[in-house]
Amino acid sequence: MSTPATSTLRRLPFNAPVRAWALSEWALLPLRLFLGVTFIYGGLMKLANPNFLNPKSPISIQQSLVASIRISPIHSLITPLTHFAKPLGVFLAFAELAVGLGVLFGFWTRIAAIGGAFLSLNLFLTVSFHSSPYFVGSDIVFLFAWLPFIISGSGSRFSLDAFIANRVAKERNLPDPTLVPIAFSTVQNICGNFDNGKCKVQNGAACNADLCPVLLGARAPRVTRVGGDSIDRRTLVTGGIAAASLGGVALVLGGATADIGRMIGGAKAPVTGPALGTTTTSGTGSTTTTAAGAAKGTKLGAAVQVPEGQAATFTIPANGDTGIVLHKGGKFLAYDAICPHAGCPVGYSSSANEFQCPCHGSTFNVETGAVLAGPAPRGLTALKVVEGSDGNLYLQ
Repeated sequence: MSTPATSTLRRLPFNAPVRAWALSEWALLPLRLFLGVTFIYGGLMKLANPNFLNPKSPISIQQSLVASIRISPIHSLITPLTHFAKPLGVFLAFAELAVGLGVLFGFWTRIAAIGGAFLSLNLFLTVSFHSSPYFVGSDIVFLFAWLPFIISGSGSRFSLDAFIANRVAKERNLPDPTLVPIAFSTVQNICGNFDNGKCKVQNGAACNADLCPVLLGARAPRVTRVGGDSIDRRTLVTGGIAAASLGGVALVLGGATADIGRMIGGAKAPVTGPALGTTTTSGTGSTTTTAAGAAKGTKLGAAVQVPEGQAATFTIPANGDTGIVLHKGGKFLAYDAICPHAGCPVGYSSSANEFQCPCHGSTFNVETGAVLAGPAPRGLTALKVVEGSDGNLYLQ
């Protein structure tokens, strides 16, 4: 005949001991601090940079979504979001801030971890899905870094969750809820309901760590608990008040950061230069010309639009990508400007004399297009642009 506990209890995977999740809280503390600080920084950085919400900026959420459509396996889901880029950007910034504050202070940690894992999963599917090898993309690492906190929560130390639980227990004159790992033999030695290998509470069943009401806590049969329902209700009320307070702090902090960012102008993106006008005709998307004085190819615009040491952009008729042409040393160097990492358009930095991706920091050699630094798996695709005798630039 089964007891109330044995009829409802399910063994933990891999024969893990009861409350195995509580044994790792000290070891996970450095990871918790790192994830909290990183997500707070990420959210504040987005709010502080006006370019993040400026659809004309190459580092905006709008342009990132457009770039992701090209490479993401969920591109059909991303396309409708481009029409709501600005509110989505605000939501993402405050979501990162809320997740970071939650995990840093150990408040509703499982919920914060689920939110962080969801954000990381979406970044993986939209930004770093094609990173090769897969482990060079940070988003998949963040995704798995959140899983221990979905399993374990914040633990019973160094967290607001633990502080609230301890305070409520003290107000109710209940035992300290702090969890400590001890040998089951010690539990047997001090348990008043254990007698000659039998558990009195379990109707004389064999004393077993997997069934022990002392270790099971809230999972034990209701009659063996002490004040469980009362403390849970009080903890929920106190936690709600704390959530409102922490949410207010997040709103004030985020709003102040956004105001400061607007005042100082935010981060600057690499200069892309003026856009050259591509001549088009209906049905072909471009005009190939062999007129007198002209070079063979697609006319991009006047060469004087690209002075020595400066760059300009144009549209590549074959695939619709943004191209970039640089006038350097009397030559015109041209490339497909789409960064191979996540599809953001690169710009030219005259001070560094390199092409730079504003999204994730990849840099490229202006002479060859090769990767100099960053997560890009390969260099920029070279194009051939020449100046015709008529003074115009042509893409061949």
